[in-house]
Amino acid sequence: MTQCVLTGRRSLSNYTPLLGEEYIEQLRASARPLAGARVLHLNATAAGGGVAELLKALVPLLGDLGLHAEWRILRGADEFYKVTKAMHNGLQGMPLPFTQEMKAAWLKYNSINADLLSSNGSHDFVVVHDPQPAGVLHFLRQGNGHQKGSIWIWRCHIDLTTPQPHFWEFLKPYVELYDAAIFTRKQYFPRNFRGPRCFTVAPGIDPLGSQNRLLSDEEVHRILLRYGVDPACPFIFMLSRFDPWKDFCGVIDVFDVLKREFPDLQLVLMGGGADDDPETQSCYQKVVTYAGDRSDTLILWGQNGVSSPEINAFQQEASVVVQKSIREGFGLVVSEALWKGCPVVGSDVGGIALQVLHNRTGFLAKSLNEWVASITGLLRDRQTAYRLGSAGRRRVQKRFLVTRYLHDYLRIFQTLADRVQ
Repeated sequence: MTQCVLTGRRSLSNYTPLLGEEYIEQLRASARPLAGARVLHLNATAAGGGVAELLKALVPLLGDLGLHAEWRILRGADEFYKVTKAMHNGLQGMPLPFTQEMKAAWLKYNSINADLLSSNGSHDFVVVHDPQPAGVLHFLRQGNGHQKGSIWIWRCHIDLTTPQPHFWEFLKPYVELYDAAIFTRKQYFPRNFRGPRCFTVAPGIDPLGSQNRLLSDEEVHRILLRYGVDPACPFIFMLSRFDPWKDFCGVIDVFDVLKREFPDLQLVLMGGGADDDPETQSCYQKVVTYAGDRSDTLILWGQNGVSSPEINAFQQEASVVVQKSIREGFGLVVSEALWKGCPVVGSDVGGIALQVLHNRTGFLAKSLNEWVASITGLLRDRQTAYRLGSAGRRRVQKRFLVTRYLHDYLRIFQTLADRVQ
């Protein structure tokens, strides 16, 4: 059998103080026609990355609403994860080779996991996340392990606006078998994509998670001091996976220019990886080497003792949070920072532009000069920083909380169920 991820229990009632009784009752009413439905979420890893963070909250909340929801992860090996990371990069536009050996490895592990999945029983809805397990439906149908009546949904979290053609043409026939597909933005819908019914759903953060609850000033300062960050001096913070698309080195370049005007400015870069990402360590080493030996820059490996409350403290206290991604499917860390009322400067790409409305909830930047000017303005004018941060929190509460994400899934499940009846 595939490995089941245990998420514990959560009560939707705990969100009432934030969202009101009327909204919570609307969610419960939306779920009643789906009571007892069996839902499976399948992805590559239980830790690291946005998908795992989303499922950690979504799955138990589905359970609280009366659906039988479970979360399972693939079984793989290094050869598989190297291929799937190349697929991820290639589908986001990176020019990489995709050899017959790589295709064979992807097919091999999807076939293995299809066999394992066939022993997990039947489900009313199966949500398969991203390219890693996208081939299991093909192999289940091929081996008659596909339960009749199940509705299969491919949830793509990455930016497919300009994929390398050879990667997409390989994956396309496997995902066209699905009943539906979910993308974060309409701009991510692939051209000539036939078969699945397509939906648009942006992710959402869990406001009650340990990474998002409000910490006291005492807690925050204690954490910062533990890592050698002076709470009395301004600091810039970026949190992301150590990944070629995140441009940590570009943040260091921006910081070097800013230091000319703000000599006491500090920089904190924090990253981590996921079990299915073989590039993390090499990207981390590249950033450390690029930063060199400087006392004003802290680079933290998030998988080495840095917990969610500590991440929370850096986001809550940062003078400016930056997200200088080259490509970004969504970027939950942006909503996390906005939720804490922190001003954000982000790249004008992908899902960041969904969250940061330029000069309304933060700033979007492209060139080095734009990055420097945006951050300079926020460091000089704390009133503007407060205004943008407050507007960002309101936008997240309205659009980017896990409860809205939950509602979208209920809507999609009901729409697809109605279609097959």
